[in-house]
Amino acid sequence: MKTYQRFFQQFMLLYRPFEHQLNLLLGDHGLYRAQWTVLYYLMNEGPATLVELAGYQRVEKPTMTRTVQRLEEMGYVTPIPGKDKREKRMQLTELGRSVYKEVRVTVDEFEQEILKGISEEQQLESIRVMEEIRNNIAK
Repeated sequence: MKTYQRFFQQFMLLYRPFEHQLNLLLGDHGLYRAQWTVLYYLMNEGPATLVELAGYQRVEKPTMTRTVQRLEEMGYVTPIPGKDKREKRMQLTELGRSVYKEVRVTVDEFEQEILKGISEEQQLESIRVMEEIRNNIAK
């Protein structure tokens, strides 16, 4: 097997178990990964439109609309006026910020556990490689 084939085989073998385990942990907080990613984005980037959130997750706008509607029902996000009446900008509520901070502890523990034995230098190099691959895909 060629190196690039092994690389992507390992990536595929990593992704699904990671997402599955993350969803189990998030489930303890009543969330799924897609919802967590919205909370993460809004906490770290500030208010965003549904189009921006969909672009970040690389999903279609109707998919993001359903995800955000559920978060709104849960009281974690709320719409704010945009530049245009058709533009729906979302921001975290106080409850959403509180839930984010609580869930962040769980996610941090999980991520630190699965990165045991991998140096910060190796992590930074892996981040660089993943960013380069993502940029190559986007070309």
